[in-house]
Amino acid sequence: MTERTKRSLRAGLRWTSLRLRLVVVFALVALTAAVSASGIAYWLNREAVLTRTQDSALDDFRRQMQETAAALPVRPTHDDLQRAAEQMASGGPGYHVLLVDERERGKPITGFSALDDFTLEYVPDSLQKQVARKQPLTSNNEHEYHLFWQRTSIRGTPYLVAGTRIIGGGPTGYMLKSLDQERQDLNSLAWSLGIATTLALIGSALLAQAAATTVLRPVQRLGDAARKLGEGKLDTRLTVSGTDELADLSRTFNRTASSLEKKVADMSAREESSRRFVADMSHELRTPLTAITAVAEVLEDEADSLDPMIAPAVHLVVSETRRLNDLVENLMEVTRFDAGTARLVLDDVDVADQVTACIDARAWLDAVDLDAERGMMVRVDPRRLDVILANLIGNALKHGGSPVNVKVRTEGEELVIEVRDNGPGIPEEVLPHVFDRFYKASASRPRSEGSGLGLSIAVENAHIHGGDITAANSPEGGAVFVLRLPRDASELTGGGADGAGGRGGDDDREDGGAS
Repeated sequence: MTERTKRSLRAGLRWTSLRLRLVVVFALVALTAAVSASGIAYWLNREAVLTRTQDSALDDFRRQMQETAAALPVRPTHDDLQRAAEQMASGGPGYHVLLVDERERGKPITGFSALDDFTLEYVPDSLQKQVARKQPLTSNNEHEYHLFWQRTSIRGTPYLVAGTRIIGGGPTGYMLKSLDQERQDLNSLAWSLGIATTLALIGSALLAQAAATTVLRPVQRLGDAARKLGEGKLDTRLTVSGTDELADLSRTFNRTASSLEKKVADMSAREESSRRFVADMSHELRTPLTAITAVAEVLEDEADSLDPMIAPAVHLVVSETRRLNDLVENLMEVTRFDAGTARLVLDDVDVADQVTACIDARAWLDAVDLDAERGMMVRVDPRRLDVILANLIGNALKHGGSPVNVKVRTEGEELVIEVRDNGPGIPEEVLPHVFDRFYKASASRPRSEGSGLGLSIAVENAHIHGGDITAANSPEGGAVFVLRLPRDASELTGGGADGAGGRGGDDDREDGGAS
């Protein structure tokens, strides 16, 4: 399975994916529509079926009561009621009949069409009371007795129960109509509607999947193209077909990618040109600077024998020549970092000896308090570590004042060197910019003894080791710079004995200046 297929599968399974949301929305809409339509259809069919069956049975029962029950004698016998009930049931649309009358006052007699299937116990009391109640005659009511009915359930089977009484004296009749067949028909209808709803839901899900695939395939291609563009593949383009909104979006992406590629190419060309100019300029300046430096050193040696009016100028020329020489060297170092040609030359180093040598070489022994145990071995580039230490300690001495505390320790697989001064600290607004190139903490001091590149070069040397430098203010006062480097930087260079097989054009300069 390819990575693209895996990514597509994961995207399809995520709850937040557009594909899943489309399928869910389509399914919910289809489910809502199908359930609503099925519910309405079931309700309408149920009412139609029950009303038709009910009206047919009630009309026939009323007719039978008028024709058969009303023809009975005033004091019918049990046999009369029995025959009338059987006759009414046999002529009706499948219902049972119960006739009730009185032979003498207080002595009721009954007739059944089916004694085992329908007795007076099956008739609800509320219905018996309604049937027996004489209605007052009014202009809107011409009959004393009416036909009443009720749907009920007997041992789990639905029934229609109805009753009425003969006007002017006669038996009371009750009818029991089973609605089981109608229930079965309605259950079959419900199952059919349920199956139709399920099929509609499945169909909607398949349609949603097809629609999502049709819509999302261009979106996925657009996402892949945007991902490649973000990874730096600026020649990425989309194949455009059609005239819909997605096609317009793809054309917009292609135009954007083309414009971005052109702008990046122009910027890269200008950046390369600027970098080459700085490198060439720095290189060309080294030859005349070497000669000027030699002359300046001779003038410095003879300064005491020169005219007192000339000696200050000589000292100024010597100082500015050295500053210019440091600036050129720093510019060349920065150019190497920008061009990616800076390389590590690794060696096993005793950190305590390395820091002591750095301090001793610059005559800082009296101004620095060192806390480091001997025998703490790391594998780093000694020259670059010396550059980092020289810039951090020199910067602390220049801006924070002595004594400068240097503490060396290890934390797991990291070497940690902490440089803390006793000065006023770094202003909060300056902290985010201390490692910026040519950054000046005060606009009123555009010139200083440093080049403004020392801390920037130090942090670049830390990065090339796979480490970093952070700056903060100590609660006890003063600024604190913390250098963190891996104890073994071999993994960054492939583990070779010389790190990268060469110095990659680096010089052997020791930058002792501070920013």
